[in-house]
Amino acid sequence: MAKYFGTYGVRRKLSEIQPEFVSGLCAAFGTYSKSGKIIVGRDTRTSGEMLQKAAVAGLLSAGCKVIELGVVPSPTVEMECRDMECDGGVIITASHNPPDWNAMKFMGPKGVGLPKEKGEKVEEIYDSGESNRASWNQLKEVTYYFNAVTDHINKILANTDTQAVRERKPFVVIDCANGTASKLAPYLFRELGCKVVSLNAQPDGHFPGRHSEPTQKNISDLISTVTTLGADMGIAWDGDADRVIFIDEKGGYVWGDKSFALSVKMRLKEKKGPVVTTVATSNVVKDVTEAEGCKLEYVRVGAPYISEKMLELNAVMGGEEVGGVVWPEVSWGKDGLMTAAKILELVCTSGKPLSKLIAELPVYYNSKTKVDTLEKDKQAIMNAVVDKVRQSQPKARLNTIDGVRADLGGEWFIARPSGTENYVRVFAEAKSQERADELTSKYKALVEEVVKSI
Repeated sequence: MAKYFGTYGVRRKLSEIQPEFVSGLCAAFGTYSKSGKIIVGRDTRTSGEMLQKAAVAGLLSAGCKVIELGVVPSPTVEMECRDMECDGGVIITASHNPPDWNAMKFMGPKGVGLPKEKGEKVEEIYDSGESNRASWNQLKEVTYYFNAVTDHINKILANTDTQAVRERKPFVVIDCANGTASKLAPYLFRELGCKVVSLNAQPDGHFPGRHSEPTQKNISDLISTVTTLGADMGIAWDGDADRVIFIDEKGGYVWGDKSFALSVKMRLKEKKGPVVTTVATSNVVKDVTEAEGCKLEYVRVGAPYISEKMLELNAVMGGEEVGGVVWPEVSWGKDGLMTAAKILELVCTSGKPLSKLIAELPVYYNSKTKVDTLEKDKQAIMNAVVDKVRQSQPKARLNTIDGVRADLGGEWFIARPSGTENYVRVFAEAKSQERADELTSKYKALVEEVVKSI
């Protein structure tokens, strides 16, 4: 069982992820990557430069050749990892976590994130103390590449109907969260011919403008700015810009599963094929996919699992319910910047405001809660939960690749262990909020009963 790795890399408070640990784990990753060519980037956090230097030192010590990108969005690193044919990559970013956190996201070849199971192999090398250590005359150089953001902008423009957007000249308000979107988004939307108002577009690891996670509460300034100025939409990213949230022209908060569903609908009109998502994703994505005669494939929660399954199936799109969408023509990682450009394109080509596009999607209601596992064995808890769900719902279609998801016609619930905390998360979805709340309440009680009995 993984000791350090979560669903995508190692994420902790800075007090628990000091340079010595970063350097050592990156030396182990370099060894795992057979001392190949490794690309490195980071977000805007105050600890980012310190930990990036530690990461580079560890990689060099293992005999790797290193390409440094500096402060760039995570999807930019994932894109360049594939395009530069690197053997792997490291992104120093804690994504949407508070400023006192940091993390290492590890990628393999083609920019595909390392899931927990592969991370365990890196941990074994680290714990054994058997990392490669290059001698003085075997050390390779560091290359500094400063055109990655320009590369990313150009790739997004090349895969977007820029003419349609430029003819419409939409008015957008963007909220960069003082994160890495600040390095790219204002320039991208200017190139698209938009009228742009930017919020929190100064890179600052203290995140003075707002918390880096784009929840409805955290982006209240963006919502009020969109309605006050009469913009066509608002766009907000998390700290490393792999996720994106939209605000419609009326100030409505668009949940990530709906923007993912719009992305799928748009893609499948152009190109048919399988779509990949996690077991926690709304049925709105399933409905949209099947309406186009295509199949939705489920994987465990975590970006690396989506990317791996997409590669396996040659899928046309992948994503998750929190606003992360994978566009394989750009990279195998979630790309909140590409998603923003494509949703804007959809508004411009359809001639419909974002609120109307959202209103045309199937309607579902969600409810979420969690149960404290009290530091007990989460696997034992989940085994017992699966047994109880099988007994209580003998006619349900069960998926147990990540906890247990039970599909009950037009509604479903899931109980799955958190990858980073001592919780079992319980989600439900139904055609009414009352029914969704009823399902979460019922299965939260079931999980609590199991926890007490373990």
